[in-house]
This record gives sequence, structure tokens and C-alpha cells, in this order.
Amino acid sequence: MKFTYTKSLYAIPMAFMMSQAFGAEQTAPDELADVEVIETTPLDGVGKTKDQIPAPVQTATDKDISKTNAVNITDFMNRSMGSVFVNDTQGNGFQPDINYRGFTASPLLGTPQGISVYMDGVRLNQPFGDVVSWDLIPKSAIKSMTMMPGSNPLFGRNTLGGALSMETKDGKSNPGTSVQGLGGAYGRHAFEFEHGGSNKQGLNWFVTGNYFGDDGWRDSSSTTVRQIFGKAGWEGERTDIKFTTAFNDNGLYGNGLQDYRLLDKDYNSIYTKPDITENRSLFLNLEGKHQLNNNIVLAGNTYYRNIKTGTYNGDINEGALDQSVYTLSAAERTALTNAGIAYPSSATSNATSYTPFPYLRCVAQGLLNDEPAEKCNGLINRTTTQQENWGASAQAIVTDKLFGLDNQFLFGGVYDQSVTGFKQSTQLGYLNADRSVTGIPSYADGVTGGDVDGVPFDNQVSLSGDILTWSFFTEDTFSPTKNLHITASGRYNYTSISNHDQIVTSGSESLTGKHAFDRFNPAVGLTYNPIKEIGFYAGYNEGSRAPTSIELGCANPDQPCKLPNAMAGDPPLKQVITENWEVGFRGQLPGKVDWNLGYFHIENKNDIMFVADEQAGFGYFKNFGKTRRQGIEVSLDRKVEDWSVGANYTYLDATYQSNETVNGQGNSTGSLGAGVEGSTIDVRPGNRIPLTPQHMFKTYVDYQITKDWGTNLNIMGFSESFVRGNENNAHQANGRTALGSGVVPGYVVVNYGVRFTPSFVRGLHIFGQVNNILDEQYSTGGQLGPAGLDANGNFTARTLGANQPVPQTTFYSPGAPRTWWLGLRYSF
Repeated sequence: MKFTYTKSLYAIPMAFMMSQAFGAEQTAPDELADVEVIETTPLDGVGKTKDQIPAPVQTATDKDISKTNAVNITDFMNRSMGSVFVNDTQGNGFQPDINYRGFTASPLLGTPQGISVYMDGVRLNQPFGDVVSWDLIPKSAIKSMTMMPGSNPLFGRNTLGGALSMETKDGKSNPGTSVQGLGGAYGRHAFEFEHGGSNKQGLNWFVTGNYFGDDGWRDSSSTTVRQIFGKAGWEGERTDIKFTTAFNDNGLYGNGLQDYRLLDKDYNSIYTKPDITENRSLFLNLEGKHQLNNNIVLAGNTYYRNIKTGTYNGDINEGALDQSVYTLSAAERTALTNAGIAYPSSATSNATSYTPFPYLRCVAQGLLNDEPAEKCNGLINRTTTQQENWGASAQAIVTDKLFGLDNQFLFGGVYDQSVTGFKQSTQLGYLNADRSVTGIPSYADGVTGGDVDGVPFDNQVSLSGDILTWSFFTEDTFSPTKNLHITASGRYNYTSISNHDQIVTSGSESLTGKHAFDRFNPAVGLTYNPIKEIGFYAGYNEGSRAPTSIELGCANPDQPCKLPNAMAGDPPLKQVITENWEVGFRGQLPGKVDWNLGYFHIENKNDIMFVADEQAGFGYFKNFGKTRRQGIEVSLDRKVEDWSVGANYTYLDATYQSNETVNGQGNSTGSLGAGVEGSTIDVRPGNRIPLTPQHMFKTYVDYQITKDWGTNLNIMGFSESFVRGNENNAHQANGRTALGSGVVPGYVVVNYGVRFTPSFVRGLHIFGQVNNILDEQYSTGGQLGPAGLDANGNFTARTLGANQPVPQTTFYSPGAPRTWWLGLRYSF
């Protein structure tokens, strides 16, 4: 089968380039039309052509990914897939929030997830939080990927806005050996190899490994990614068996959002540090497919995953922002002296001279067992998440006649079980001049709630859980004529979640609880393709998402939590129900121009949102009555001879559709004013959902200049969006208590690549890439929050007067500046 995809890059002086490409068609020899076959379930089976699927599916191959010189699949998706945009909240290229049609697949705990992700039939959304760790997906192992839009029930829970399904390479389809190395700006260096082969006995094998290192373009933001992937298989006349194993050991520094005032002074700056995520994972998967006879195909898999994630984050203690600066008291000086801690005498003379010594009152208060939580301006948050996940799935596909007409019937089932363990703790400390945080040692257990190995911890969480899901699904595609296809499908999901609090075993503050969710989700659609130039598709489908352990554990407004590092008691949440409508036209115009024009309308009932609490940085999850995401998608794509040219545009209208009152402490329109505890804002139907740009445009040109030289250019542009905390879309800067616009400005980024395959050295491939070639400074996301640092980078409490509210500012996630890399690959 051949996979192609609806590209989504951009055009510049497009008129000339497209006219040149179109002109090539007049002299091009006759070519066989590509047959695009797409798997419509996570498991491998008998696929369908694009014309049979009532949705605008996008697909890509490893060759498509390679042409863009992308370092990982999220970089490729951002530059090359329609309706996809990135919120780089963590500030690390391996930890982005991938958004599709306003739904998210994110590595951050607490982010409401709305996209399911599969690799070789295994659901990669992790049990605890449904998060997706993009750094655990090896780009060099991906053979093809498919973005299935809508709430397709065949892809199971969490498929609200879409599903991303990936198939990995094997030795039969990817024979040979290659080695690759690259280097570039900001200390970027990477090494990659792959080898595949097969023999006459039907055995095949494939292995690939990748090491990626990067110092990062922001301060203290290095990345180390180590990936190894292997697959062994046997293929007979009717049977195909594959066993896959993968291992990852990654260290990611992502220093997150920054106050816009400090970004204006130093675009590379960070707010606090460190912010470290360490991921280690083991992946095992056994797949099988058997052609029972000419009409029936059986497929299935069984898998095991073990993922351990640790985080270590240095943060500002926002609870200390409203504390006035004062001289050291006599008791504090005595405590420091008795502990043998020297302090300059000037630190006791006046408030301003205290500035160089912020750690003194923090340590003194700890020694006195008094109020370190208010006087210490830093926190160190630690988490450890251990997840074991295993399961199996199976399906049968029957292709036969029904009433003498073509018909394909599919049915199957899935079983998944997970055991999770989550631990969180907070250590008090003080902020250093370089914005790192140093924790204070353990002086008194009563101060911090206990200590482990001599380190004091507060806000401790120790949670274990069991998650079990089983599902049954079915689909039937009936073709009354060769041009008309009618599809009906459905899936029944049952999920049970049991949380066990290891610290507080009972009572309102305990995380212990049992929850069960079930639902049948239907879908129906049709496609009609009377002629090659134009076809029609329409569909309706439903999806659902059960609340995750972390959402259920942080759903009590009386016990708010700080995410992603804590949880509190858990009043029950309802599962999210999604209704999705698709309608559109597509076809191929003369000159081999593939086109698509579609409309989608998606409504979420009982959507889950994180509501900020009056305590800075805290909040809780709650069901939100209804949200809507609707829009128009337009794409053009043409490949002929040495030219590939295309463009893609999306209009996305993502809005709240229910009345709600939420915390507005960071918003200038808060009921009590910005920075005042208890201040709220009213969300009304029609208010736009934050971090969802209304307009997205991508265009691309790829030209094989000569047999040896090729080049590509893509431009992507996004309109403005609102930051989190500005859900009512009304925040305005006032220069005092409310700083910054509360809006993420629109931006345009231009990327350029070149490749050289010299004919005189067989197997050699040299490539270069420059992303953001114009070196634009832009932001991909943001939020409102308390200004822990002033415009000069000093701790805010030093400059506040008595009884003044803490100023609220706009934080942004800055996009990467001009970044280049050069690489060389040799294949044999």
C-alpha cells in the first residue's frame, strides 16, 4: 500500500511556483494513480481508501517526515499537518502540547486530554492523567502516521477531537542499513542508526537507535534523549507475527513560561529553575494477523508498558508574595547565631539592605519553627509517577457480499489494566540570584509536616491506583454502488478507577475512592464520489472520556490543589460526552490537484476544565456545562514530477457555551480587582476558549532542483489567542495591578531546508535545515498569574508597600528563535 497525506505547509510567492509546477504536468509522462489505503482502527487489518472514509484524514510516511528534516514527530506535525498547532508550555521541543481542532494531547499532568495516540495498536495515552510523553516515540521507527479527525469510536476513550495512529517499520518494508549524525545551533548534536532485513524463510528484523542532545536556546534548558527500538517478525503465506520492544531513558529541562517584561529584556531568560523531567520506559508488543480465508482477516495484539517519570521543579513560593520586607528580629538573629549561621549586620538595619540576603529570614523561621511557609520565597516540588500498563485487543474483518453488494464488517474487543503509583512533595527554600531555588534543611518536623532522609516535605501525596477498561466495537461499511459507501460503527467502553490514599486513608481530605464509567458511542457516515474531480462526505459520531485519576483526585473546591504536583479530595466528576458532525467535498482537479473543503461541528457536554482557586497557583477540576469547537478546513495539494506544492487553511471557532463563574484573581475585570483573593470573573456563551487561534494557515513548496539537489520551504501562520486566566476575553492592562494584554499575539514563522544526494557517492545524503529563518520573536501560549518578580527580576515582595495586592502579569511561552542544523546520512 502507498500512504500519502494532505500536506499543510505554506506558500510565499506561490503564484509563480505553482504555475511552474503545474506547467510540468503538460510534459510529464502518464503515471498510475496512487491508491491511498488507510487503516481505520488502531490494529493492522484490511484498510479503506480515502474515498470510503467520511472524514478528511491526513496521512504521512517516513519519507514525508524525512523531507522536512524534522528532529521529532511533533516538529513534523506542527509544520506539516492541517489544523495542528503547538502550545510550547514547557519550553522544550520534546514536551509540547499538540492541539488539533482545539483538542490537546499533552505531556503535562492536569491538562484535559482530547486526542488518543496509538502506536502499532497500543494506546500511548498513559493511565495516570491520559498524558502523552512525545519523547517516548522514536521518529526513526515510524513508517507511517494517520490523523483521524473527529470522535471516531473505533479508537476508544479520549478520542474527542481526533486520533493519531502510527505504524512502525519492519525489516521487510525497510531493508538495509543507515547511520546518521547531525549538529547545529545551541549545542545540538544527534546520532541515529537503523538496520533492517529479511530472509527466504519469512523472518524479518529491524532495529533503530537514537541519541539526541541539545543545550537549549533558553537558559538552563538542556535535553538528552536516548531511544532504542527493535522488531522481529515472521511472515508466512497467510500469517504475520511481529514482536516489538522499545526502551527510552530521557532527561528534559523545560523551564516553562516567562513574564513578558523579562522576555522583553532577555528573550532567552527563564522564570525559575530547575524544571527537570526524567522519563524511563519499557515497551513490549506482540502483534499477529492471519488471513483465515479470502474473506476473513483476524488481527490482535498483547502488550506491556512500564513507565517511570520523575520531576524536580524549583518554583517561587507565591504564598510569600504579600509578605512585607522587614529587618531580622532579635529572636531570628539569636536562632541564626546559635546555628552557627553568619549574617551581615547591615541585614538588620533597614529593609533595603535586606535585599541581598533573602535566605536569612527563611532559614531563621525554619529554626524557630514559626512561619517558614510565608517567609520562604522558594519551593522545590518533586513528583514520582510509576505506571504499569498491560492489555490485549483483537478484531475480525469480514469482506463479503451483502444482498449481492460489497460489504465490509468488523468487530472486536479490547482489555486494558493499569497499576499506578504517584508521590508528590514540596520542600521550602529560598530563591537565589540566578533564579534557582535552594531548599532549607530539616529543623523541625512540625514546620514542614515531616521529613524523608533529612529533607523536609510539605503537601505530601502518596497515591496508588488501579484502572481497568474493557471495550467492544463494531463497524460495517456497505457499498450500494462503487461510488457510494455507507458506514455505521459503535463502541461500548467500561472504565473503573480505584484510588488508594497511602497517607490519609479516610475522611473528606482522603484521595481514596472508587469510580466507574460506561457508555456506548455510535457513529454513522457516508461518502459519494460520482466523478474523480468531486466527491462528498458526511458523518456523525460520538466519543467519551472518563475523568482521570488526577482529575478525580483534584475535584474538591474546598481542597484545591497545585498542579501538576498535588491533589485533594474527590467529589465525583461526570465523563465528557462529545458529539461531532463532519461534512465536506473533496476531489482531484485537472493537473492532479487534490483538494478538500470541509466543515466540522463538535460539542462537548460536561467538559472538564481546571478552575483557578483564590490561592495563587492552586485550583480544582470541575465539569463545565458545554463547549463548542467548529470550523472550516480548506486544503490544496499537488505532487507532480519534481514539484510538491500545497496550502492549508483552518478557521477554528472554539467557545464556551455555558454560563460559569471562575476565579479571576489574575484578571483585570475580576469582581474585587486584580490580585485580590476571592475575585471572580463570569464566563458567558460565546467567550473564546484560551490558547485556540481562530486562523491557521500553512503552505509548502518542495522542489527537486536537480537529480542531486532538492529544497523545501514552508510558512506557517497563526492568529492571536487568549491566555489562560482570560476566559472572559476581557482582561486589559492597567499598568498597576494588571500587567500585559492577556492575549497571545499572532505570528508567522518561515522554515527552509535543503538536501544533497551526490550521484558520485551512492547512499550519501546531506541535509540542512533552518527553522524560523527570519528570527521572529513570538509566543505559542500564555497565562495570567501573580508577578513573583518585578521588571528588574527582583522578588516582588521587596518592592510592595503595605496592604498592596500582588500585581498580576501576563506570562508567555516563547517560541524558538532561528535554529539551524546540518546532517549527514549514509545508507547501504
